[in-house]
Amino acid sequence: MQALPAAELAQLHPVLETVELTKDAVLAGAGSPVQRVYLPHGGIISMMINLSDGQSVEIATIGRDGVVGASAALYNRPLLTDAIVVVPSTASVLRADDFRAAVERSTAFRTLVALHEQALMAQAQQSVACNVSHAVEARLSRWLLRARDLCGSEALPLTQELLAQMIGVRRNAVSIVAHGFQQAGILRYSRGHIEITDVDALQKAACECYATVKAYAAQWVGSED
Repeated sequence: MQALPAAELAQLHPVLETVELTKDAVLAGAGSPVQRVYLPHGGIISMMINLSDGQSVEIATIGRDGVVGASAALYNRPLLTDAIVVVPSTASVLRADDFRAAVERSTAFRTLVALHEQALMAQAQQSVACNVSHAVEARLSRWLLRARDLCGSEALPLTQELLAQMIGVRRNAVSIVAHGFQQAGILRYSRGHIEITDVDALQKAACECYATVKAYAAQWVGSED
């Protein structure tokens, strides 16, 4: 939305609706037709795949730099993942029909959607590689830095249980790493709240995946500072 020219954005205003994104809300479910496309103003939406053993795995994180449901709505296909609100905020919403009409009408909008989908795919691929190859410390650091970028704050309303789910490990693994980070002055946490107290140290602890995904977004969408 931020990268869309003012004239193009003005054409969307009559069909945009602003909604609250409440924690744990499912914006769209895997296998279901996409009725609405969300353009978050902030917060965090997690794109999750559910496995047959009951586990859920995150493949991408979307916030103010992204769109939820764009590709599925554009081609009138079901979403392949669940889109779940992790950190609440607000969003602009377009009905799927209005979204398709806007894409057909505006070359600038169509280009942004295509670039966004490329960046989202790159993030998903990097997330899979990261979860397979990198240590818990690096994965947790990567995810927290991404969350910080999306929320624009070092203070994050996150539990260790949630973080464990996001990076695909058991809660005790996150607890051990978080305790070590707190002892080192990198994080300060209490139940349901984590504050990053040393961003530079957290960046040093992260794997290259954080910088890689950030570079993808800057290259394709231009939404990362």
